[in-house]
Amino acid sequence: MSHSIRIEYCTQCSWMPRATWVAQELLTTFVEELRGGGVTLVPGTGGIFEIHADGERIWSRADDDGFPDIVELKRRVRDRIAPDRSLGHADRAKERES
Repeated sequence: MSHSIRIEYCTQCSWMPRATWVAQELLTTFVEELRGGGVTLVPGTGGIFEIHADGERIWSRADDDGFPDIVELKRRVRDRIAPDRSLGHADRAKERES
C-alpha cells in the first residue's frame, strides 16, 4: 500500500525551505512506504505549517506550539503509515527519555 504526506506551509512567512527540508527527511526515511504516494508541498498563508499523513493531520504549528522536531515528526509519521517499523536511533532516543 502506498502512503502520502502533505505539507502545507505559509508562503508569506517564507517557510518553503523548511517544508522542503521536512519533505526530504521524510522521503529519505520512508522510501518504500511513500513509493507511489510521495510528499506534496501545498503553499498556504496565515502562518500555516501543517503535516498530514494519509489525510490525517499529524502536526500543526498552531496546535503543537511550533515547528516539529524531526525525530518526533518521524515517529508520528511512522505511527500512522508503518506502525510496526523500527526507526532505530529515534526509537532508542525516546526510550532514554522515558
